[in-house]
Amino acid sequence: MAETSAPLLIKRYASRRLYNTETSDYVTLEDISGFIRDGRDVQIVDLKSGDDLTRQYLLQIVADHESRGENVLPLAVLTDLVRSYTTQAQSVVPQFLAMSFDMLRDGQSKMIENLANPMSAMPGYDAMKAQQEAFIKAMTGGMTNWSAPTQDSDDGEEHEDDLETIKKQLSDLQAQLAKLGK
Repeated sequence: MAETSAPLLIKRYASRRLYNTETSDYVTLEDISGFIRDGRDVQIVDLKSGDDLTRQYLLQIVADHESRGENVLPLAVLTDLVRSYTTQAQSVVPQFLAMSFDMLRDGQSKMIENLANPMSAMPGYDAMKAQQEAFIKAMTGGMTNWSAPTQDSDDGEEHEDDLETIKKQLSDLQAQLAKLGK
């Protein structure tokens, strides 16, 4: 995902062609849709008048996808949207939709996070993890420099370093046990 603070500026010429100011080339609605899917915010302005046309073009992208059978918006939602333009509820609908999409994004983020570590969704996971850490601390006699070997790397050299670290920790632990035995 692109992390850019300023939106991508697209200028619409009198010929209705759309011009990407970052890459200095013409783009289509499908290109703009791709930018948005990639995480970019876009702003589309009329070159001559300076009017912001972003909403108009985003609605056109949604309409194009819906007309191709890529139905995301259920008929009941579309009907309620049309009704909201003619009722007093108009002021509530945009806020409701924005909050709903925020909740959807948060839910998706948490779901992806849980896929990365499925155990984290298990009830009591944090308590179990804390107990394991306390157990390891008790078994190592409170050694603060002890750390478990990592499995993040497939590099053989790091595994050798890990083995040396484990050997040193084992030697330290044996020395502490020998002191306790005297």
